[in-house]
Amino acid sequence: MDWIVLTVFFSILAICAILIIITLVSLPQLGDERKNYIKMKAQSYSFAVVIFWMLIEIVENFYVTTWTDGSYGGVNPFTFLIVLSVVYLITLLFFKRKYGG
Repeated sequence: MDWIVLTVFFSILAICAILIIITLVSLPQLGDERKNYIKMKAQSYSFAVVIFWMLIEIVENFYVTTWTDGSYGGVNPFTFLIVLSVVYLITLLFFKRKYGG
């Protein structure tokens, strides 16, 4: 069962990576300034998601260790990578459509 979950996670991650690479390869035809602006906007939104997620994890850690008898499990790296790559892909495609012309 674990290998099925890992296969699904890695498949989604590979698909997102391929789509991100395809999108980034298609950007050079737009010109340097727009290409850099599109990448910068997508990166800033992805960074905001990372910061927001880490703040939620800090609050969860504080709550679990302070008010319950459980221990904090930490951040799942597979889920973190999948969510981050999907957010980056979606924002990259959105800003490419918006500013790409």
